[in-house]
Amino acid sequence: MTIEKTTTLSDQGTKPKEQFVHSVFESIAGKYDLMNDILSFRRHKAWRKFTMRKMGMKPGDSAVDLCCGTCDWSIALAEASETGSVMGLDFSAGMLEVGRRKVEARHLQDQISLVQGNAMELPFGDNSFDYATIGFGLRNVPDPVQVLNEMKRVVKPGGMVVCLELSKPMKQPFKGIYYFYFQRVLPLLGKLFAKRYEQYKWLPESLALFPDRKQLEVIFRDTGLQKVESFPLTGGIAALHIGLKENCNA
Repeated sequence: MTIEKTTTLSDQGTKPKEQFVHSVFESIAGKYDLMNDILSFRRHKAWRKFTMRKMGMKPGDSAVDLCCGTCDWSIALAEASETGSVMGLDFSAGMLEVGRRKVEARHLQDQISLVQGNAMELPFGDNSFDYATIGFGLRNVPDPVQVLNEMKRVVKPGGMVVCLELSKPMKQPFKGIYYFYFQRVLPLLGKLFAKRYEQYKWLPESLALFPDRKQLEVIFRDTGLQKVESFPLTGGIAALHIGLKENCNA
């Protein structure tokens, strides 16, 4: 499998946030899967399984997986669709290289294509996919609204836009415990296991200005998505958002 390179951060005038996020993920690519398991207590796997059940993917359905990272969700999408094509897109070559090895280990390279590109400007035509997904990436982009609009653009009429993302617990005492862990303990674990402190210190900061679950619901509706639903996960530390592109023939 080869990784196709389209528009990347180095090819254009980029915002400081894009440059910083790119450097973060390039530096942690080799430890990304291990750190996900440690930092979420392996809950990210259960969250993804719940999301796949809610999506109800059918054999032959196609999907584009934005900010695909090391391709766990891309692989799950391909296995659920059985024969449908899956496009994984990420701006980090290091993350995609880890993902490519996992795709090949599962002999899915004929079904999954990987593209190095920018979620803010997708290199795909209108109405191309049955699903557009983004997992733990929307809070990292400079303009989440633009990314959601791009996701809506590339799904077919009646297609589904899906976001699985970290969120903000609202109820005490869990809220206080969680924020202590997320802000104080998590960076130390990053330093211990991945030899990266500043990169994992940045994760709580990336969530601070990101919309909470209800606010993101409103943004989904404002982009024109229909039948928007959201689901809090594990006490609200993550959330699933789903919306449908209007089907003019329905």
